[in-house]
Amino acid sequence: MRRLLAVLFVALAAGLLHGETRDKAILLNVDDAIGPAITDYIERGLDKANEAGAEIVIIRLDTPGGLDLAMRSIIQAVIASPVPVAIHVAPSGARAASAGTYMMYAAHIAAMAPGTNLGAATPVQMGGMPGMDPPEKPAPPGAPDTDDGAGETAAEEEPGETVPDNADAMRKKIVNDAAAYIRSLAELRGRNAEWAEQAVREGASLSSEEALDAGVIDIIARDIPDLLQQVDGRTVTVQNAERTLSTSGLIVEAIEPDWRNELLAIITNPNIAYILMLLGIYGLFFELANPGYVLPGVIGGISLLLALYALQVLPVNYAGLGLMLLGVALMVGELFMPSFGILGIGGLVSFVMGSILLFDRDSGNLAVSLPLITAVSVLSAGFFLIVIRSLYASRQRPVVTGAEELIGATGTIAADFSSAGIIHIHGEQWNARSETPMRSGDNARVIGRDGLTLLIEPVSEESSQC
Repeated sequence: MRRLLAVLFVALAAGLLHGETRDKAILLNVDDAIGPAITDYIERGLDKANEAGAEIVIIRLDTPGGLDLAMRSIIQAVIASPVPVAIHVAPSGARAASAGTYMMYAAHIAAMAPGTNLGAATPVQMGGMPGMDPPEKPAPPGAPDTDDGAGETAAEEEPGETVPDNADAMRKKIVNDAAAYIRSLAELRGRNAEWAEQAVREGASLSSEEALDAGVIDIIARDIPDLLQQVDGRTVTVQNAERTLSTSGLIVEAIEPDWRNELLAIITNPNIAYILMLLGIYGLFFELANPGYVLPGVIGGISLLLALYALQVLPVNYAGLGLMLLGVALMVGELFMPSFGILGIGGLVSFVMGSILLFDRDSGNLAVSLPLITAVSVLSAGFFLIVIRSLYASRQRPVVTGAEELIGATGTIAADFSSAGIIHIHGEQWNARSETPMRSGDNARVIGRDGLTLLIEPVSEESSQC
């Protein structure tokens, strides 16, 4: 009897607990470019919502787009989530461009606030691949080729000119893959597949009202309470099973990015990754040039590792990275093998060009800002200019230390001698040898050196007075 009561009590407690957690909606805020940090934030938020048994997850979205790999990871997590996911483009003035459009098509519920837009989902190639210029419309069958007025056919092209064909083939491959992907998402959620493909191939965009009329989204909601009220009682398919949403009166719990997400967001920012890489390179160089300082090596090592992590998740153009490393190597070489600016100037040009090419500037936020490149380049140029001028000036100054400094110096003869004797010079006594007999107190100039013996010659009174 006691066992039966215990089982009933546990079942009742579990039912009450389940009922309490179902009164919750998890809110995730995304207002930046889609990248590794956003992916980690959403995936962890979906896991927390599942653990808490939430009724629905709401992703409030405002993004200009982002990385394809990060976007696909988010979409896979949304499709596999046991908790329904609603993506709400909000507030007014927000957008779900490029990668955001794919995410909207993957969501169980797609909603937009008034005054928002989505679309422009054409993929942009990154990492120095061929350009993504829109293809020209094909000519009607039988129409002559009007290129340059020559009417030449493809068969008349030079044998080695295959780059345009390869670039066009690569562009078509990427666009076709993206179009098929978003069409499959549209068919999965029963949304407008034709317009989805148009957004990819033509970069089309829609306002919230147009998107609702076209069947691209499900509802227009002013805010989160309005969204929850409108989706209450709606049936969605979650993991191949239909579920009726009960969202009336839900408590909205917002999950904010933690320190891990903040750190990922910081180091995967192209500008921060660029600075970390430079700190790493210069820190390690300073440590190797001056062993024992420790601090520059520690900071440089940590910065370089963080930069390498950021670069492996960002769309890096390795030609640009190579130019940057070559530029740094040339500028450092100027310090050890002074070439009066040739290595330094060449290194600076290579460094600037590599910085510009490091990321694809057509990818919006995923690029190093030109003011930062300019500032770093000016500082580097100023530093190496100072070093070069210092080296040049040091070569023009007379020697002031060491044995070479004695050449040309004037001293006083200590005692009479005919060929060898003693000379006082710089407060020291040196053995001296002269082809001319010298008398005590005479002034003599050092003209050479033979071991510890100075070769001298007499200094006339006129030269001394001058």
